[in-house]
Amino acid sequence: MSRIGSPAELEEFRKGIAATRDPAKVGVTLCCGSACLASGSAEVAVSVEAELKERGLDAHVQLRKTGCRGFCERGPVLVTHPDEVCYLQVEPGDASEIVTQSANGQAVIDRLLYAEPGTGARIPKESDIPFYKHQVRRVFGSNGSIDPKSIEDYLAVGGYSALEKVLFRMTSDEVVEEVKRSKLRGRGGGGFPTGRKWEESRKAPGDAKYVIVNADEGDPGAYMDRSLLEGNPHLVLEGLTIGAYAVGAHEGFIYVRQEYPLAVENVMLAIKTAKECGLLGKDILGSGFDFTVTVHQGAGAFVCGESSALMTALEGRVGEPRPKYIHTAVKGVWDQPSVLNNVETWANVPLIVNQGADWFGEFGTEGSKGTKIFSLVGKITNTGLVEVPMGMTLQDIIFKIGGGIPGGRKFKAVQTGGPSGGCIPEALLGLEVGFDELTEAGSMMGSGGMIVMDEDTCMVDVARYFLDFLADESCGKCAPCREGTGQMLRILTDITEGRGTEGDLELLEELSEVAKEASLCALGKSAPNPFLSTLRYFRDEYETHIAEKRCPARSCKELIAFHIDPAACRACMTCLKNCPADAIDGGKNRIHVIDQDACTKCGTCFEVCPPRYGAVRKTSGEPVPAPILEDERIIVRKSKES
Repeated sequence: MSRIGSPAELEEFRKGIAATRDPAKVGVTLCCGSACLASGSAEVAVSVEAELKERGLDAHVQLRKTGCRGFCERGPVLVTHPDEVCYLQVEPGDASEIVTQSANGQAVIDRLLYAEPGTGARIPKESDIPFYKHQVRRVFGSNGSIDPKSIEDYLAVGGYSALEKVLFRMTSDEVVEEVKRSKLRGRGGGGFPTGRKWEESRKAPGDAKYVIVNADEGDPGAYMDRSLLEGNPHLVLEGLTIGAYAVGAHEGFIYVRQEYPLAVENVMLAIKTAKECGLLGKDILGSGFDFTVTVHQGAGAFVCGESSALMTALEGRVGEPRPKYIHTAVKGVWDQPSVLNNVETWANVPLIVNQGADWFGEFGTEGSKGTKIFSLVGKITNTGLVEVPMGMTLQDIIFKIGGGIPGGRKFKAVQTGGPSGGCIPEALLGLEVGFDELTEAGSMMGSGGMIVMDEDTCMVDVARYFLDFLADESCGKCAPCREGTGQMLRILTDITEGRGTEGDLELLEELSEVAKEASLCALGKSAPNPFLSTLRYFRDEYETHIAEKRCPARSCKELIAFHIDPAACRACMTCLKNCPADAIDGGKNRIHVIDQDACTKCGTCFEVCPPRYGAVRKTSGEPVPAPILEDERIIVRKSKES
């Protein structure tokens, strides 16, 4: 690939790409992000390519392997163009039908379309599917239309035009001011104003300055940054280069989790091709500005998502946080001014430069502007990545985009902000999503995790689960976090296992206060959030666990039991055959009985019992049914139906 040496050459190169592409041409885009690859999209791609070649259509119909489209639960996702028909859960065996019918514009394949819950109505067009219809996909939108391994695809949609603009038509001061005016806040958790951080670093004295992408995404269930790096690495590189120009840096780093092999592969390829094109390296586009990028693969420590710990790891030392008496923007990597933002924050920068701060601020609350990508998971109908405008309510995200709670269950809470976030109850579903709004409710924005919980979720056990994660991930450098999270975990475990005592809640609150005030870094300071938020909104559950040794949600394993209702049992033997502990006694025409001493409380019997019988009952604190005599266990069948 030839080097592009000026803005004029970049524009000519872009026009040359456009001249070879017909927007009305029939095409197929197939998601090849990690989630869809795990569901078999690589095999689907092979089958589609083979069908196109066999039918002589490979010169007329293009297959483009794109990044994540967000609807990961329904992958592999394939979309035909220009009609935008969206097919879900595509299998290799569907390739022939897709090529012969859909790709030729003859008909849609009903069985592969989205089916509306309740009515079963089929929705062909991607933008009409509720999951996509209510999103605003400014940052994430290009993921579904470009091949992340092709710099030509990125240039074709206007890529690197923002970089060209700042290098030749804006001063570094003007770039910083535009980002400040946009009110962009860091999408990685802290929510610090991005422009202010850049300005602080630009003004700080130093022999060298650095810009860093934080792709150390450690929150359970969160994969927004991974999907952006996999699906649109050039967007992140362009934002990073603009940031480097703005603060006066000539070297940048992308700190990415080693567990993200596809993201690493795609971003390293993007760096290589950008350098070959003259969009990275020496004298970018003939501007005289030099900038290089290095990829650093992290070892997987959750604490390395914290700025000072990440920078310590970049220096080749153990990833531990250090006291930040001086901001890392002033003294970061090797004690030099260092700007650290997460993947999504950098990806917003080219959009702000091209479209302007006013455009960016069209969406949002007073203190939170633009859009935000969330990982919507848990007890919800539609799971995946969603990009929504700041200010959208939790109600709309969960029920309009997420499709509500499956199985007719009742919504109970939503946890936002990752393991250090908080749980928000049903009464606050009308809350507008924003940094300040979520913090006021006892939670946080975090990197964008959003876990939905239904009525069967025990909020005490939720707090215990996240404290277990945080205690394990604590680096141990400071006692308030090391000892505090461990002690909180022990108390919460006792409560969920029926050993809670009077005074436990007061002790947990005291430990929380110490951890928040005295911990070295944000991991320890925010670790009490899962407990404090659940106590704030679900105190009655804690009190019931302690006083009555009972779990209202019938979830805590040590506080529940499974029994078979003799009046409902039909001796179908389903539970007996599936019990992994052989704890069920029964047989043909004999009412089944669970041996409580042998039962491991795994819940398999409860899950497999046919709904029409509903004979297996889960109890917590209720009276145990009296044992039945052997001769009472005989079922007299009058018909097959009985």
